[in-house]
Amino acid sequence: MTCYDRRDLGLLLLRLGTGGVLAAHGAQKLFGWFGGHGLEGTGQFMESVGYAPGKASATAAGLAEAGGGTLLALGLATPAAGAAAAGAMAGAAAVHTPNGFFAASGGYEHAASLGLAAAGLAVAGPGRLSLDHALGHTVDRGWMVPAALGATAAVTAAVVGLRNQRLRRRAEGEQESLFDE
Repeated sequence: MTCYDRRDLGLLLLRLGTGGVLAAHGAQKLFGWFGGHGLEGTGQFMESVGYAPGKASATAAGLAEAGGGTLLALGLATPAAGAAAAGAMAGAAAVHTPNGFFAASGGYEHAASLGLAAAGLAVAGPGRLSLDHALGHTVDRGWMVPAALGATAAVTAAVVGLRNQRLRRRAEGEQESLFDE
């Protein structure tokens, strides 16, 4: 008989909580569930905050959150799941950063917490109460952790960088139009 220890139970709770919240946020974006706006509304919001094209950005964020969150909760493909969710949360944190840290002021506190928890799970692994463990860790190898986190960091930096360029150009265009009046 296998005995699970506190670490396995703690990782299970962390995976279920973090993964569940991420999956719900993704479902808001993708399907409009739980008071969300679906792909159309989320796409319009994404455009307004500099992520373009909006609908494609909403789809990518929704899939990273819903898919990454579901996989984290199950403890399956944990390095890729954690990295995908962390990347989505880094993109969300970029939107909220101008409002400061605390969520009460619209800050990045919530996105940062979810992203760090997802990245931490990618690094720590899912524990023995997981599908990764049951399947012999075929999609949870040690080399996958730096590969998944590195690839996600590169893509996230590029996407957020392009967003920042769009916002700068938009601000410059608005300033020019003020001088034209």
